Amino acid sequence: MNAQSLAQRAYSQSATTTRTDRRIEYELIAQITHRIRAAALKGKRGFPQLVEALSDNRKLWTAFAVDVSDDGNALAPELRAQIFYLAEFVQVHTGKVLTGKARVAPILEVNAAILKGLSGRGAPR
Repeated sequence: MNAQSLAQRAYSQSATTTRTDRRIEYELIAQITHRIRAAALKGKRGFPQLVEALSDNRKLWTAFAVDVSDDGNALAPELRAQIFYLAEFVQVHTGKVLTGKARVAPILEVNAAILKGLSGRGAPR
C-alpha cells in the first residue's frame, strides 16, 4: 500500500465519521425520495420499486415519530408535534397510494420540505 492510498483511506474514514446526524438524515431522505420519484415516473412498470421505496419511507417516518416522542428529544415541542403529525400523514397517505386511491405527490412534497429544512434553506431569515 502506498502513501497516497493510505492518505485516501484515512481521509475517507475521517469524512465518514464527521458527518452530522442532520447530514445523515438529509442523505437518507434524499435517497428514498429519489427512489420514490423514479419509481413513480415509471408508472405501472415501476410499481414494485414504488412499493419498496414507500416501505422504506414509512420505516424512516416511523423512526422520526419514535424519536420525537422520546422525552429526551431536544427539539422544541411544537416542532416535535409537527414532525409527529407528518409521520402520521405519511403513514396514512402511503396506504392510500398503495391501494391506488391517492397520488404520491404529497409524500414527495413532505419529504422535499423536510430536505429543505435540514439543508437550512427553509429556515426564516
